Amino acid sequence: MNELGDWEMLVKKQLKTENTYEILQKENLENIKVRPYYQDNSDYKILPKIEESTHLVADYQKGLEEQAFAFLVHKNVENLEERVIFIDNSDLAEHILTEDSNRYFSLIDVFSEDKNAVLNDNLARELLSKNFERNICIDVSFHQNSGASIVQQLAFALSKAEGLVEELGCDILEKLVFRFAVGSHYFFEIAKIRAFKYLFNQLSKEFTKDLIPFVFVETSFRNKSKNDQENNLIRSTLELAAAMIGGSDAVFSHNYKIENSTELSKEISFKQQIVLAYESIINVFEDATSGSYFVEDITQQFAERSWKLFLDLEEKGGYLELLKSGEIQKMIFEQATKEQRWVEEGRIKIIGINLYPKLEVKKSVSELYDSSEIKPVRLAEMFEA
Repeated sequence: MNELGDWEMLVKKQLKTENTYEILQKENLENIKVRPYYQDNSDYKILPKIEESTHLVADYQKGLEEQAFAFLVHKNVENLEERVIFIDNSDLAEHILTEDSNRYFSLIDVFSEDKNAVLNDNLARELLSKNFERNICIDVSFHQNSGASIVQQLAFALSKAEGLVEELGCDILEKLVFRFAVGSHYFFEIAKIRAFKYLFNQLSKEFTKDLIPFVFVETSFRNKSKNDQENNLIRSTLELAAAMIGGSDAVFSHNYKIENSTELSKEISFKQQIVLAYESIINVFEDATSGSYFVEDITQQFAERSWKLFLDLEEKGGYLELLKSGEIQKMIFEQATKEQRWVEEGRIKIIGINLYPKLEVKKSVSELYDSSEIKPVRLAEMFEA
């Protein structure tokens, strides 16, 4: 009997049933098939990243200059040298004086995400005139925080990139930063980042290029809570680990305190990254999960389903057209409200929110969500005063 057959016999014996897949498989919101055990599939390759090691990005504050090499800045900061600067303010991006010793990356998205659905061509061209390594951001962290599925996030990122190519030419693909937020589904989030590398490379080949995406990943707001905020630290630690292992070029941790944040809580949030990187060196590996049967399988499923959705979006007119018609908003609304109901029913368990909580629903799904608008909603808001 072959090795897989031996495993199957052992599992059936332990569970006392022939129906092993039905018992061991677990439903998930992404409709991804997660098998209870895997057979070797050698069809895989190392997925590279742009940066040699993942940048650990700090929200700029005085006192961190000696500890942080990369900063997220919202206003002009003088006397920074030999640093990586991520700019998150369009006014600052337009007026910043760049230093030759620094590297500059824009985190500014030029798409409006409402029913006006426009691409700000003037802002895009202004950003492209700047001496930045990467000039324009495609932000789908907004969609993740609003409840979009992983498949939707990946398809939206591709569709927005396609829209920029149509407007600004295919060379724009080499000037993009892709901004994702990662949630708590650890292996799915690793697979999300890996799948996007496959997908973007495939998109670039449609324009006779062979490119790797620059991926900036931040922690999610969606699964965070105002109560027992220390739990947020545990959640964001897992998210940062998934981001680094998945092959991000830069990671950023938002303040774990939703309310009453302090300089100390900001510093602790950044130093999560330091501990992970220095204690485990997971920020230096190029593709740590390459060859894992489970991760390779779900990566492939995400890539295939996202590419299919991307083609469907393009056939219907592209991201902006579907935003104008309200279809993008409806897609996210349906996914987000389904996830919220799973939390309410306890099918998704979040410690301190619906597991070991003082549980009382304060806001209904209909109060939290609007099918005509994409808006970030934390899952815990349903239970918070």
